Amino acid sequence: MISAAVAAAAVGFVPATAQAAGPSADPGRSATATAPAPAAGSAKDATVKDATVKDAAAKSAAVKDLAAKQAKAKADAAAGSAASARSARQGEYFAVFMGAVNSNAHSVGLATSASTDLTNSFVAYDIDWGDGTVDREYGIAGDNVYVNHKYAEVGAHKITITATDAYHKVSATTTEDIVLNGSEFTPHTPTRLLDTRDGTGTGTSAGRPVAPYTTTRVKIAGNGGIPAGVTAVALNITATNTSTGGHVIAYASGTKQPATSNVNFVAGQTVPNLAIVPVGEDGYVELANRSEGTVDLIADVTGYFARSAASGYTSVKPSRLVDTRAGLGAAAGQVAGRTTIGVQVAGQGGLPAAGVTAVALNITATGPKGSGHLTAFPSGQQAPSTSSVNFTAGQTVANAVIVPVGPDGKINIRNGAWDPADVIVDVTGYYSADGKAAYLPMEPERRHDSRTWHFPLAGQDYHYETMWTSGRALEAVVLNLTVTNTQGSGHLAVAPDPSSLDDRIAGKAVRPTPPDSSVLNWTKGATVSNLVQASTGTSGVVDIWNRGWEPTDLIVDIFGTYEKN
Repeated sequence: MISAAVAAAAVGFVPATAQAAGPSADPGRSATATAPAPAAGSAKDATVKDATVKDAAAKSAAVKDLAAKQAKAKADAAAGSAASARSARQGEYFAVFMGAVNSNAHSVGLATSASTDLTNSFVAYDIDWGDGTVDREYGIAGDNVYVNHKYAEVGAHKITITATDAYHKVSATTTEDIVLNGSEFTPHTPTRLLDTRDGTGTGTSAGRPVAPYTTTRVKIAGNGGIPAGVTAVALNITATNTSTGGHVIAYASGTKQPATSNVNFVAGQTVPNLAIVPVGEDGYVELANRSEGTVDLIADVTGYFARSAASGYTSVKPSRLVDTRAGLGAAAGQVAGRTTIGVQVAGQGGLPAAGVTAVALNITATGPKGSGHLTAFPSGQQAPSTSSVNFTAGQTVANAVIVPVGPDGKINIRNGAWDPADVIVDVTGYYSADGKAAYLPMEPERRHDSRTWHFPLAGQDYHYETMWTSGRALEAVVLNLTVTNTQGSGHLAVAPDPSSLDDRIAGKAVRPTPPDSSVLNWTKGATVSNLVQASTGTSGVVDIWNRGWEPTDLIVDIFGTYEKN
């Protein structure tokens, strides 16, 4: 049976006519540990209470709506309306109603009820979910029956309900087509959709930077082979020719600009960041320049999400696939300028040996001898005119990427600079046809900002984020992490916590061990962001480690979830 929240939302019933026949402190943390995310404490309780009140009101409205439609059906039947056929007995009618609502990425909830003037009508409801599964439920005519169903695969499904009066053997059938909310991923050859420097994607033949505190639109649906109806897109967004410091916000066209950030920059910097951005109903996303100066923006697509079966996501334990400094996964020594290295992905780092369509990586350039960029792309293809990581001489910089995988299970990484650089590759997950987790975009939300708590994240310490799931089975969450007011050099590492929220409340939490991988690197005084597809493990808690020795402020924004079927 479904929750009151799902039942309350099941409105818009369709009739069919008769057919005769807040967590406590972690004891393992240091005295300088950061405060936990507000989503797990009293704020969560208040949210639940508020939702319960709203659900109760919605359920009452749904019942009243059903009663009105039942009364109309009875009047139509009495008047001989064709909308509700009579049974074999004069004056008797029997109709079934259904209202369905998508609840989670893989689930649908429905309410069904029969309306009849038969006395003491007891009804059997046979519910064909359209995936080979048929359930039977029972109820008294006039009462709502609430049912929840979880599908193995996202996409469109036809639900058919046949209601039968157990004594009079009168039946009625109704159907409804539904499309689940969950989306799966389709890799896309890295392609440039926007470049304000030369006018690409702007509708003009001349380049023009984005003015202060204005936005530029990026056409997604119907552009570069991307179909209509996509729900989200994987974009590598690069800010360049920056005249002042600021940040970029990426969000769905036609929605309110959120109070989050995707790319942070200072004057004269070129900096990229991957973003998984919801797509507006008109097929566009917006990129907002939140600075007092002009900035050029570049957007490269590597894949998109749609409400149809494609590739689901699977998290893996963060691990290192390549480190040219040590000769791990590639020849030892820096990658020469204007050359390409191949990286075996399938069968490595917890990934299967076959069936991987795309891979989620964190690629780091370190010790470069000059300025340039790295480009990640599928094996067997020519290097595209896009970029994945931008760097200057001597800089260590990381960026998350989603890269389509070639038929041989490999990807390529090209050093587009004229000078050599070391390359590090860490894997966090992959996409495949048998992946069980579908993506559910959400309104971007700021989950944590240590600046408002007045407690920066201490060196060699961690902040944990509790992902309140409301009964959903999470595989991972899409976060954008930002460090600012950095007091030294360091890097972030992210991994699921072995202790659940219940463990913390019960005082059973243990101090976790930080992973060996990294997701973000910084130097003193820098503000740096990076996207992280963070596994929630079995605990539903994500740890974010400051692996430097000095404190830093930490900002955590959430953009969506991957939900298991």
